[in-house]
Amino acid sequence: MKSPYVLWIEQQAPCNEVHQCICAEGYQLLHAADVTQVVSLCQDYKPALVFIDSAMVQMALPDLVALVHRKLPAAQIISMVDSNQSALASETLQSGAIDYLLKPFFASQVKTSVRNATAMSAGLKDLVAVSHASRQILQLANRAAQTEASVLILGESGTGKERLARFIHQASDRADQPFVAVNCAAIPEHMLEAMLFGHNKGAFTGAVNQQIGKFEAANGGSILLDEISELPLPLQAKLLRVLQEREVERLGSNSRIKLDIRVIAASNKNLRSQVEQGLFREDLFYRLDVLPLSWPALRERRDDILPLAEFFITKYGNGKYRLSRDAADVMLQYNWPGNVRELENVMQRALVMARGIELQVADLNLPRCHPQAAAICASLLKQSKQNAEFDYILDLLQKFNGHRTRTAEALGVSTRALRYKLAAMREHGVDIDALAS
Repeated sequence: MKSPYVLWIEQQAPCNEVHQCICAEGYQLLHAADVTQVVSLCQDYKPALVFIDSAMVQMALPDLVALVHRKLPAAQIISMVDSNQSALASETLQSGAIDYLLKPFFASQVKTSVRNATAMSAGLKDLVAVSHASRQILQLANRAAQTEASVLILGESGTGKERLARFIHQASDRADQPFVAVNCAAIPEHMLEAMLFGHNKGAFTGAVNQQIGKFEAANGGSILLDEISELPLPLQAKLLRVLQEREVERLGSNSRIKLDIRVIAASNKNLRSQVEQGLFREDLFYRLDVLPLSWPALRERRDDILPLAEFFITKYGNGKYRLSRDAADVMLQYNWPGNVRELENVMQRALVMARGIELQVADLNLPRCHPQAAAICASLLKQSKQNAEFDYILDLLQKFNGHRTRTAEALGVSTRALRYKLAAMREHGVDIDALAS
């Protein structure tokens, strides 16, 4: 199997120490010194990780980051900026980078970035994240995974909080240990304590056998307490003690079991608001809220919609089906109140209803969008198509070394029309001067 690639974008090739670090982590290193090489290497090798230096003079760093992000939406991009360029570092994060390194840096810091990227890729096997918003959250989750701190995931129902929790587990040193998920809202209140902490034989009526609890089952690994806001207050106090003491007692037992465990909690409610209303213990909230993550609703990460649809088509349709263009447009316009869970159900239904290999709008059976929401979605769709057109023009300019007449001929438009398009691209912040002449 071929080694994955790391693309290093800098006028000078990286030093030998950096080169050795990257190769030692199982990657092949590519170097690009100008925009022409960047575009070519992105197309030919599809690198998984890209480092971009702020000293590149052909294009502003945020624009170059945006260009690479368009070419490689699944790649992890790390900008390299001087220690006095904090504003520039922030701009690169808005343009598609997931992290940055402050210069001067040590080769060991590059090695850490590569290892984090590897761990993040390993955790992405069953998690679709293409949009910038998703990848930013995953970068934070990946950092959280490298610690032992508790994580609190907040987000609407159906957004995929459990998948994010599994990603954290898989990206951590506990990946080969148990991952136990507990839905606190799905277990009857009178059974919750025994379910979480376990019980001995005879601890209560009906306890005919000894039973280990979920905490004990997850020992050495990670436990997800999903919908933790549904825990009754008395049980919250007992949970707090378990988290503080890192040990658990089965019901009906006086012996304590030491725990080595990472706790991940999740909720579709605002826990801070629950604390203010007296519905959730403040001390437990602060015990859990060490590393908070807010998983966006699907409508806030629309670039994930079609990749998710394709993922479910492959999962349930064995890759034999595809979305028609009209169906894809409708999916992008829909607001997805049920988030990823609703999208999954829609794709399963469409596969059942499909009369051919191409899924049509009628197969989706989606309700009509609210007019205001539809207008917003249509605007976003228009912007997405415009970005695709801009990318195509940039590719042609690159192919013809900036020659406008040949580019116009390839586009099938006049040179004057191309000038208008280039002017429009400049107005939208696309830096074409490095490519067009």
